[in-house]
Amino acid sequence: MISLADLQRRIASGALSADAALAQSQEAITAHDKDLGAFVCRDQNARAQNAGPLRGIAVGIKDIIDTADFPTEMGSSIYKGFRPRADAPVVAALKRAGATIIGKTTTTAFAANDPTATVNPHNHAHTPGGSSSGSAAAVGAGMIPLALGTQTGGSVIRPASFCGAAAIKPTYRLLPAVGVKCFSWTLDTVGLFAAGVEDLACGLSAMTGRAELLLPASIAAPRIAVVTQDFAGEIEAASVEALQLAARAAERAGATVRTLTLSKIFAEAWHIHTTVQQFEAHQALAWEYRERYDEMAPLLRGRLDESRDIPPAEYDEAQAIAARARAELAAIFKEVDVLLTYSAPGAPPKGLDSTGDPRINRLWTLMGVPCVNVPAYVAEGNLPVGVQVTAPFGEDGKALAAARFLEQALKK
Repeated sequence: MISLADLQRRIASGALSADAALAQSQEAITAHDKDLGAFVCRDQNARAQNAGPLRGIAVGIKDIIDTADFPTEMGSSIYKGFRPRADAPVVAALKRAGATIIGKTTTTAFAANDPTATVNPHNHAHTPGGSSSGSAAAVGAGMIPLALGTQTGGSVIRPASFCGAAAIKPTYRLLPAVGVKCFSWTLDTVGLFAAGVEDLACGLSAMTGRAELLLPASIAAPRIAVVTQDFAGEIEAASVEALQLAARAAERAGATVRTLTLSKIFAEAWHIHTTVQQFEAHQALAWEYRERYDEMAPLLRGRLDESRDIPPAEYDEAQAIAARARAELAAIFKEVDVLLTYSAPGAPPKGLDSTGDPRINRLWTLMGVPCVNVPAYVAEGNLPVGVQVTAPFGEDGKALAAARFLEQALKK
């Protein structure tokens, strides 16, 4: 993979020009994307900017995020050729930091269930995950150093795990979701994919102007609570192995590691994530569902059909449960620095008829807390499996630092 931080250092030292850095990504896309199908479109003549911390950095943008220079088709024939007049704020932030938007990456239709044709860069017979399929695959394949995705259920952390990339789902609304096709305004979160945790920190810091997100020179050993989310169903052996490896590595490196069983309120919150998501999706996609029903992707259309009759009172109660769980989670973080859990229920599933299951990620998206995927294990078939580091709301720097600590521990 291409390290954003390494490119930054080489460009700053004069060892590499911004144009040469950009050319590396262009060449890699040309060489590999015909087999992977990660890009919807790209600018083969894109030029590097001459200033900014992200100059020379090629960035892929998930195709539900508005771009003035490229169509935003949202994985749906309904929006074929649609060209927004303005960039979404997250795209504008990248440009302001000097990045070059090199193209749009594939997404499932409206960032929902129906898979794309994108394949896993490590084993083409397996899914790259979704809904941020193209962004995860493009970074995991070493075509670009940075990409944007979104998460409403598990669409940043899960595909990152499947594609062997680092990724962050930041604190809810750290990055604005304005100009991003809405699915659920309570849940939709813009996230980043990169080669490693340092690269995520550099990218997120440059986008937000927050120097505190950069990694410190020395990272203290964190207090870690391992959470297995038994209420979320059975976990495959590959993810169990990844979590055990990560916990042992962290402990050897000096972290305090203990197991934490979540209380009943978290099982309830996990269960009602779907209520919140689908109630809001019916409003966010009301025009498409009413006016272009036959053109909607079949799996998404079926989900909307099944959830048409959620009463407002049920939605209100779901939101109340989520609020209680968030309060209890804040109390847990007074005793530990971060939580360590699975990034996905297992290795990437075989075939392209599914993007995998987001059930491991739903709770943390609903909580709005920062989550970082750290690649931890490679299962049979050269299939990556990650683990997730979760920190308190608003403490994205702590999440990144603990993830970096774990990343380094796993390499020892």
